[in-house]
Amino acid sequence: MSTITFKPQKITKKITAHLADRTLDVIENRFGLTADGKKRTLEEIGKKYHITRERVRQVEEAAINLIKKSDAYKNEQAIFDELRQIVHNLGSIVAEHEFLPFISKDKSTQNHINFFLILADVFKRHREDEHFHTRWSVDETMTDKVHEALRKLYASLKDEDLIPETEMIKKFFDQMKDCAVECRDAEMAKRWLSISKNIAKNELGEWGKASSPNIRTRGVKDYAFLVMRRHGSPMHFKEVADSISKTFGKKIHYATCHNELIKDSRFVLVGRGMYALAEWGYKAGIAREVIQDLFKKEGGPLSKDEVIKRVMKERYFKKNTILVNLANPKYFKKNKNGFYTLA
Repeated sequence: MSTITFKPQKITKKITAHLADRTLDVIENRFGLTADGKKRTLEEIGKKYHITRERVRQVEEAAINLIKKSDAYKNEQAIFDELRQIVHNLGSIVAEHEFLPFISKDKSTQNHINFFLILADVFKRHREDEHFHTRWSVDETMTDKVHEALRKLYASLKDEDLIPETEMIKKFFDQMKDCAVECRDAEMAKRWLSISKNIAKNELGEWGKASSPNIRTRGVKDYAFLVMRRHGSPMHFKEVADSISKTFGKKIHYATCHNELIKDSRFVLVGRGMYALAEWGYKAGIAREVIQDLFKKEGGPLSKDEVIKRVMKERYFKKNTILVNLANPKYFKKNKNGFYTLA
């Protein structure tokens, strides 16, 4: 079922029928309204007609003004009203990369719709900048609110944040406090979020800063971090590799996975082939060092069972490994009550 009630190619033919042949050719090539759907540059068209880029731009501008003054254009205002209503229903401001596919998956149809948006004064095109993707709007007040909310939301995020979608939508609406109830729609919020270049979601649907490796995954290490974080507890490197393959459809060799985890400070080797995330509080180091750190942190003496329990929380050591290290009088001493401290 089509999103629109009209046939864009037919409308284009009607409103450009009065243009001279060369002028029509310039418009069709500039906006990709030709059979191949390719948008051509000012330079490409200039070479074809042996005129300058600037002259092509002038022809394009004059043609648009001619169309807007024509009766044919004025007679088709219903289709522009229809498009305006669609943009309004999508939140009054929508990213171009979201809006055109929403109207149609067909590239040629998208080019015609883009042409209509440029023709009608009711649509405002906001060029891509450092904060936002190219977007179209029909309501200046709502546009300002969405821009401001996205800027504030980004400022509130930490580099390492990974936020579930429902929570991210809530955070966004917290920045849109005076937004009417009918605007508080999850799908609308996701469309607004997609306007931002600085906020994005990863392949697991979690949101954060677009610059974060947790969002823009670039290799085995980033995928490993995501699968381990979702798993919630230490994993063997073979399990990690298998989970990456299953979750992301990327075949990872066990040795490659092992090598990548060793080199990244986000991961801690906690046992033979077992890795945990550093953010879980696990520490690197041999058994003796982990026991020493425990005593330094606690200060007072600890029983043998308490040492084993606490060390096992931080590392996947065998119980006997802990006991052998604890019995080393060079580093640890046992008091008359059977409790241990640093030597």
